[in-house]
Amino acid sequence: MKRMPLRGEIWYVKLPSDPPEKSARPVIIVSLDARNRHSGASTVLVAPLTGSVERDFETHIRLSPGETGLHPSSIRCEDLTVVKKEFLVEPKSPLRTLSNTRVCQIADAVRIAMGCPK
Repeated sequence: MKRMPLRGEIWYVKLPSDPPEKSARPVIIVSLDARNRHSGASTVLVAPLTGSVERDFETHIRLSPGETGLHPSSIRCEDLTVVKKEFLVEPKSPLRTLSNTRVCQIADAVRIAMGCPK
């Protein structure tokens, strides 16, 4: 059986909004572990990563290679989405897990993307 994803982990998935030629991209699992581990829940909530870090957006959070184990990247909080667990691909080599503080920063940026700042 495939290991269940945990909140803050980086996994790979091909998003429905990605072009057909694009391979699976890294995403941060942001849903609660109660949902992630629940056998009746077939989906998880994810925030996609992008390698485009040249522009500042209120809804993007920059991540360093030391924080992720990947190249410099940004979390695109305005593109939060739900994916089926079965489509997630675990990284071949372990990547870092984002802290609860970072996941909560994602939630704050989602609020901004929705026009609901604190």
